[in-house]
Amino acid sequence: MIKKHLLYINGQFVAPASGQMMPSVNPYTSEVWAEIPDAGATDVAAAVAAAQQAYEHTWRHTSGVARAALMNKLAGLIEAQAERMSTIESTDNGKIVRETHSQMKWVGRQLRFFAGYADKLYGQQVPLDQPDTLDYVVYEPYGVVALITAWNSPLSLLANKLAPALAAGNCVVVKPSEHASVSTLEFAALVEEAGFPPGVFNVVTGGAQVGRALVDAPGVARVSFTGSPGVGREIAAAAGRRLVPVTLELGGKSPNIIFDDADINKAVIGALAGIFGATGQTCVAGSRLLVQRGVYDEVLKRVAVRASQIRLGNPLDPQTEMGTVANEPQFRRILAAIENAKQAGARLVTGGARATGPGLDGGYFVQPTVFADVSNRSELAQEEIFGPVLAVIPFDTEAEAITMANDSRYGLAAGIWSRDIGRVMRVSRAMLAGSVWVNTYRALAAQAPFGGFKESGIGRERGEVGLHEYLTTRNVMIDFSDTERDPFAIKN
Repeated sequence: MIKKHLLYINGQFVAPASGQMMPSVNPYTSEVWAEIPDAGATDVAAAVAAAQQAYEHTWRHTSGVARAALMNKLAGLIEAQAERMSTIESTDNGKIVRETHSQMKWVGRQLRFFAGYADKLYGQQVPLDQPDTLDYVVYEPYGVVALITAWNSPLSLLANKLAPALAAGNCVVVKPSEHASVSTLEFAALVEEAGFPPGVFNVVTGGAQVGRALVDAPGVARVSFTGSPGVGREIAAAAGRRLVPVTLELGGKSPNIIFDDADINKAVIGALAGIFGATGQTCVAGSRLLVQRGVYDEVLKRVAVRASQIRLGNPLDPQTEMGTVANEPQFRRILAAIENAKQAGARLVTGGARATGPGLDGGYFVQPTVFADVSNRSELAQEEIFGPVLAVIPFDTEAEAITMANDSRYGLAAGIWSRDIGRVMRVSRAMLAGSVWVNTYRALAAQAPFGGFKESGIGRERGEVGLHEYLTTRNVMIDFSDTERDPFAIKN
């Protein structure tokens, strides 16, 4: 039974104005399992108008205590529904359920963390040179913000944006990827159950035309996007024409650096987690494994052996270690990148093809793939593949590792594996990356800010700094003196 979903606008589930629907394909079976609305400009305008009305008449006048109570209730609902919601998301994008289940808990954690800020937007008094003038700063929400998410982790990525946006007092219009929209539409029902006023949270679905209409909508005061650098550039350009600020969380080609003094057992696990966790479909994927020559052969052998043993299968089976690629276009891109690497002469150690066999033939499965002795300047090492493809690169010295790690147009994350605290401090300070993990990889916390340097993005999510992405400032200056001023000279 194929379920047809509806848009969520102004507290109601409604059909798109055109009546058009889009298929949602289960990447494990390659079959349509749901339908989502193919919205248009009319639907986007209605969602933005609903958010504007809710902001002006309701949400901006709702106390921080009340906003926090609603956010905490929503957190409880998603936590209670974690099993159902993780099944929906895994069916929609092929990510294993053992990860999506923990991500549903992460959504609740994010909501609770930022709910704690909702009644603590204190502002500040500013001491001035003039003793007879009071100056203070207040923090204000933008109003209506557009939240555009990617297909690899729809609700986890949404939580990074939604939680601080709501805590700050904004209303939102969400546009999930057309390749994985079902969990976001189901999440809208939980928002409604939590009791949020109509219009505070809206969802429009569809292709690129929906995203363009949303970014161009006059009522949208800020845009937050997670996705590819190419689309990020388009969004930044469109928002720039209206002078609307953006937060962009884009791609990465992250270096995962193993020094010869590292705990090799932990480092190998970290290398595997960095590239094969989530089928490599994560912006922080440690897709460049830089290994010092003293342990290079051992690390390569152990990584390759364990990669060849990764259990592929039904994403809903708790025993599965790696699921499918999320959609057919991405599946084709990954296989093409692997073939290009082969043609360029990269040494294939394991994998390198579509995965086949019992329970795999109907899905978008790619073998865990390891290439060795890769040049750091090669296309394989420089271009983001967004799949389970690892480039292993040897290095000799600490300085060489730093140079190679930073030799990328991206700067989202980096990993360092070493027992030498001096080396850890030197290398971590030298990394041109927004997140640096030491003796761990692909770890996260609601309290820790996240974002990239260079082409990996603009702005930060999570942590207190993530809250301020959704706040602007107003300065108030009060002269309480009895003296008259010179009208032709600025007062300072």
